[in-house]
Amino acid sequence: MIVGIDLGTTHSLIGVHRAQGGELFPNAHGDLLTPSVVSLDGDTVLVGKPAQDRLVTHPHLSVAAFKRLMGTSHETKLGDRRFRPEELSALVLRSLLADAEAALGERVTEAVISVPAYFTDAQRKATRAAGELAGIKVERLINEPTAAALAYGLRDRAGEGRVLVLDLGGGTFDVSILELFDGVVEVNATAGDNYLGGEDFLELLIKTFCQRNRIELSRLKPVDLAVLRQRMEQFKRALTDERSIDLELKLEGNAFTWSLDEAGFAQLAEPLLQRMRAPIERAMRDAKLKPSDLDDIVLVGGAVRMPMVARLVTRMFGRLPLRHIHPDQAIALGATVAAGLKSRDESLEEVVLTDVCPYTLGTQVAHRVGNQIQAGYFHPIIPRNSVVPVSREDSFYPMHDGQKQVRIDVFQGESPMVEKNIKLGEINVPLTAGQGESGVLVRFTYDINGLLQVEVTETGSGKRHELLIEQNPGLMDDAEIRERLERLQSLKIHPREQQQNLALITRAERVYEEHVAMRSSVQEWIAHFRNTLESQDLARIEQDRKRFATALDELETL
Repeated sequence: MIVGIDLGTTHSLIGVHRAQGGELFPNAHGDLLTPSVVSLDGDTVLVGKPAQDRLVTHPHLSVAAFKRLMGTSHETKLGDRRFRPEELSALVLRSLLADAEAALGERVTEAVISVPAYFTDAQRKATRAAGELAGIKVERLINEPTAAALAYGLRDRAGEGRVLVLDLGGGTFDVSILELFDGVVEVNATAGDNYLGGEDFLELLIKTFCQRNRIELSRLKPVDLAVLRQRMEQFKRALTDERSIDLELKLEGNAFTWSLDEAGFAQLAEPLLQRMRAPIERAMRDAKLKPSDLDDIVLVGGAVRMPMVARLVTRMFGRLPLRHIHPDQAIALGATVAAGLKSRDESLEEVVLTDVCPYTLGTQVAHRVGNQIQAGYFHPIIPRNSVVPVSREDSFYPMHDGQKQVRIDVFQGESPMVEKNIKLGEINVPLTAGQGESGVLVRFTYDINGLLQVEVTETGSGKRHELLIEQNPGLMDDAEIRERLERLQSLKIHPREQQQNLALITRAERVYEEHVAMRSSVQEWIAHFRNTLESQDLARIEQDRKRFATALDELETL
């Protein structure tokens, strides 16, 4: 069975394609959205809703937004254990797979996972590694804007067309221009910002609130910081639906208030909105298109609910964007279509999906300026937005007579200086004696799976040298993946059938933490519910769970 997965910064979803269309599976709490949060409770791993509540009650044992760390060697300390971003993502994937298998009644073995279009080579390989750690084969990575286009059914539109897809998620912003014709979905151009998303708008509110109330953010206790983030996230969402909101918040025993309307929020966020404009304009330039050349503009990602985003797009293009599919679900639904295409689902007509190389690939060269040689310049070989698979070559020559070797450095990036780009590898090529000015011919070949092959040929002797860029600095090799997989096996995943009860208890513990005046009542409710769980009477447990949840709802609305 092949499933489609949206592995998001803030929330993740899983589903499958059936004859009637994409179907997303609910988690143990009945929600389609599973928070991308992991918490450790002894040797037991909590994922999703209960882990999200433990961000407040056990901040030192809980972590969120780790998708932004994919492709790095950063390790997060939870208790006495350390986790790489791939491992944390694998734990989220395991939870999603358990939900899918519960709904399907069979084991899931393969998945198509969506990734930001602007994800680097390293980030894509880290996502594949996360799937391997979760025990599944990641047959394909699909760019999120392409998935969104499939979800909107744009592949079925009559005739040809160009579509601009803007995906503002929790942690990343993607821009893709797609051309659709004769069953082909071809990416014309892509751009984005891997560090711009809903989390940045949240951080803006937090910093502004602290500045206006003279709160030193760095000195807040972890619990107070977690409460602040949670309440500010609620505040941000409320500003999406209402013109003006009053916030009341207690931190370290002090009461604070803040009143803000949506227009004021948009004014504060103007620098972030300007950051959104840059990749949109770059993608349009790369595709050599004018606004009038676009047939549709599609908004996806949870953060596009903010009215300021639609206003920005309307001002830039003079028309309203499409938002008729749930913005949180569009990418996951598209991933299920891609999974259906992969499994050759009979209900789907064959669609050809093309991709592009999101970054420029090249090498380092030196220039002779007068009597001096200045190294460190970037020489592009495969320009960004080249349709893959792609193969390009260029010739290079030694700087000195009698030079015995040349080093071909492989870089990825857009800066004219290599020091600001990402080094992927290098290959040293000996030069045959007496070769003279013949130099070397360098060919870069980039395939659909994100593998880069570098081939260097000595033009004098015809000798060939090859380098396959499969690993990047900071990524795990096969041996480390096996070692990390064994370590993850020692962790227990909380049984799915008990997760509703666990989530309710962790929520109650958070409410106890936040509502000092009601602690006695909340503690009594927790004790009563734990006693009910001991009875193992399922009907009684369900009845008490509903009663307990209602009591917490009423308390939190006071």
